[in-house]
Amino acid sequence: TPTTPTGPRSSGATTTSCPSSTTRRRPRRTSAPRAAAAGTRCPRAPSSPPSRTDCDPEKGLEMRKRVLSGILATEETYLSHLEALLLPMKPLKAAATTSQPVLTVAQIETIFYKVPELYEVHRDFYDGLLPRVQQWSHHQKVGDLFQKLASQLGLYRAFVDNYEAAVETAERCCQANAQFAEISENLKVRSPKDCKDQTSKKSLEALLYKPVDRVTRSTLVLHDLLKHTPSSHPDHPLLQDALRISQNFLSSINQETAPRRQSTAARKAESRQLLKDGFLVELVEGARKLRHVFLFTDLLLCAKLKKQLGGKNQQYDSKWCVPLTELSFQGPEEVEPLTVPQVPDEELDALKAKISHLRGELQKEKRANKGPKVLERLRKKLCEQESLLLLMSPSMHLRVHHRNAKTYCFLMSSDYERAEWRELIREQQKKCVRTPSLTSVELQMLTSSCAKLQKIHRMPLSVSAEDEDSPGLCGFLNVIVHSASGLQHSLNLYCTLEVDSFGFFSNKAKTRVYRYTSEPKWNEEFEIELEGSQTLRLLCYEKCYSKNRQNREDGDTGDQIIGRGQIPLRLHLLQGKDWQRMVIPMNGVEVKLSVRFLSREFSLKKPPSSRPLGVFGVHISTVTKRERSKVPYLVRQCLEEIERRGLEEVGIYRVSGGATDIQALKTAFDTNHRDVSVLMSEMDVNAIAGTLKLYFRELPEPLFTEELYQNFTGGITALSDSVAKESCMLNLLLSLPEPNLVTFLFLLDHLKRVAEKESINKMSLHNLATVFGPTLLSPPEKETKVPANPTQALSLGDSWSLEVMAQVQVLLYFLQLETIPTPDSKRQSILFSTEV
Repeated sequence: TPTTPTGPRSSGATTTSCPSSTTRRRPRRTSAPRAAAAGTRCPRAPSSPPSRTDCDPEKGLEMRKRVLSGILATEETYLSHLEALLLPMKPLKAAATTSQPVLTVAQIETIFYKVPELYEVHRDFYDGLLPRVQQWSHHQKVGDLFQKLASQLGLYRAFVDNYEAAVETAERCCQANAQFAEISENLKVRSPKDCKDQTSKKSLEALLYKPVDRVTRSTLVLHDLLKHTPSSHPDHPLLQDALRISQNFLSSINQETAPRRQSTAARKAESRQLLKDGFLVELVEGARKLRHVFLFTDLLLCAKLKKQLGGKNQQYDSKWCVPLTELSFQGPEEVEPLTVPQVPDEELDALKAKISHLRGELQKEKRANKGPKVLERLRKKLCEQESLLLLMSPSMHLRVHHRNAKTYCFLMSSDYERAEWRELIREQQKKCVRTPSLTSVELQMLTSSCAKLQKIHRMPLSVSAEDEDSPGLCGFLNVIVHSASGLQHSLNLYCTLEVDSFGFFSNKAKTRVYRYTSEPKWNEEFEIELEGSQTLRLLCYEKCYSKNRQNREDGDTGDQIIGRGQIPLRLHLLQGKDWQRMVIPMNGVEVKLSVRFLSREFSLKKPPSSRPLGVFGVHISTVTKRERSKVPYLVRQCLEEIERRGLEEVGIYRVSGGATDIQALKTAFDTNHRDVSVLMSEMDVNAIAGTLKLYFRELPEPLFTEELYQNFTGGITALSDSVAKESCMLNLLLSLPEPNLVTFLFLLDHLKRVAEKESINKMSLHNLATVFGPTLLSPPEKETKVPANPTQALSLGDSWSLEVMAQVQVLLYFLQLETIPTPDSKRQSILFSTEV
């Protein structure tokens, strides 16, 4: 039965109170303060309410009986709650003296402190009031009973002072003793006489709150009774005296508990420290919500930023808060598979183009010494676009589960970030002791303090860095993963490499699995494209070959992260064309790397072929004429092998292949190695894809010739009419030299087949256009300004310029065309392009 107040509070016409109409449910502890003990201000009654019954004594006296009937009903319910509390106390005390006690005597006395005395006081009050109401007359007096009850309120002071200790002791005992936990969750409460169910179940915590709720409403009972008691009635002065005593008691409670509440909050604030915070995307009922998440030493707080003005003006609203002791990553088995709403790549790239443009404008205005208002306006627009990109981009999920069966889901950009949050929470959970849930006041105070405590003040994007003139590196980073040392056991190990672009990290390369060793020596080289990148991350995994996912956590691949580390990508650290040796320490393990950076503009300068009779760096028409074929042998062999075993490879063409393998294939094709097909069958399929991309990148002239470059990029951006655009683009395509055209159509058919497996390989048409667009189309070298210093970094605005976007859009346009009408002779060339 829900808790009922000790008396109905009348307003206007008052009806007869009964248990079903006067019940009041006690709010949850997480949202309601622990009453007087936790600092809730108790309601104050007016000093002496004027009687409304002096004008109509008969009506007032009738209402007086109804109010007293309601008080009797609530007293009966309150006594049943106290009885339920006392019911387990006697057997627990008896067991405390045995060899197997459930609780100690001290614990019992703390949890049930003053409950027997409170029961006796209210039993006497109820037994005295019941016969007087049953033998009712207008001259019946009850004021002496209320006066006596008010004089015994001192018992409540002792109970309220002990309340917090009682609840905390009960919680600790529940954790330590399963038998007591079962008892405390299933206390039987006697139901009112007119209720069908004879008993109901209440928790110990809920019942301990009943006296606190009862004492805070004591003035309301007397207030209602005085309203319907004529000033000439003998009870009037007695009830006034009882009201005065009750008021003074509650005022003293408030005055004493206020400093206690402040000191308690101060102690908690001193012991609670912020470990980590960040902007994350929460998935709420299928919708993406931008949140600022704060990990403290004892809890996880998810908040919403109300004002995004920076600095002191930031304000937060709490969305939810979970103690670390009540949080887990292993969810219930019935959790449904998660469907993450995906944003089309075209929209994300359009956002990146806007951010790039705004950043360029901001730098331009800064150089022109424009006023602060202009710069602030641009920064505001930039922040809006960054927030939108942050909201739409992440897709790797991490679910956390509260013990109350509530599940929360965050979206992150990389496995490194997910592991970082998970490891820090786990580490802190080992140190954390169970703490009571925050009161609403404490939660409000903590949320308000987040603006000062936060470590991350802006969107975590590279374009929001403090130094806006250092947007990161654009070009190519060669990385050699040499070896690892410091492992204690032999494991199956591999490494992955991540780099950031627009503040979001993605996996760019993966070494082979080195099996059963404590000293793996990969010595694998990768070429990674950088787009305003500022950080290189490395993760070391233990490969799990078991297919059993039953015990895996949500979102896990099953492979365990052994260690993770990162290095900053700064121009002054990577100056020159020489390799830089580096060591990344991670959890006692050290991974040795070598890195070398080449800027994007310098990479556009085509290297001359070292072998005139080779295929790399040689005009495509020369190669096809020499081979007497329509499509170069290298292109045909690579595409055939990828279609044989690489169509379902996740990230095919996006994930870098080993540079050593690529170099071996390049040498084999250049020297007309007869066993190249055998060599390819033993190679990682990503290395074969990398060889194909390298071939197109090193062509002396791009596949889409320099002469037609401006026409292609201009046509895709300038023409809006679909018919006119198709006519223009197809005519331009057919204007390409025949070897270029036939090779492109051959590649185009292959890329469409790759995209058909998008659900498996995660490579959409747009992803493929992003990989191949800048490779197949590039501006004439005379229009490319190569810096004197080949390692000079380009700005992010230059990297993601509208020109680069146009290159992607040209290839995407042809990929999205269902058919490309070409003359029969050229279509036949495609069908028989493998003839020599």
